[in-house]
Amino acid sequence: QSQLVESGGGLVQPGGSLRLSCLASGFTLDHYIITWFRQAPGKERRGISCISNSGGSTNYADSVKGRFTVSRDNAKNTVYLHMNSLKPEDTAVYYCAAQPSPVERTCYIQRPRDEYDYWGQGTQVTVSA
Repeated sequence: QSQLVESGGGLVQPGGSLRLSCLASGFTLDHYIITWFRQAPGKERRGISCISNSGGSTNYADSVKGRFTVSRDNAKNTVYLHMNSLKPEDTAVYYCAAQPSPVERTCYIQRPRDEYDYWGQGTQVTVSA
């Protein structure tokens, strides 16, 4: 069964850090752009970061730029989201999604949902004192 599984969420104080992981099983990530989304209660799910097949292209939403860093280790079939200087407004369920990409190319964080083949189940991040 092909799937993405996120992990690493939890409760953290403002100003703290977390690292989320997105592990693929049943398929390899080499030919996929990976995008991180988040959805806060009562709000729509929005893309916040993406990384291209080999990591040559990354992109960030203004709300996380300078605080979050996306990386990937294709040998481990895993993509990471390093989150620093966390704020209460970062509280949300975080999802990763895989977009087919036969060749290395620029990634964009706002693409139609039907462009993604796989979605994870999400991991909760809560930023609170």
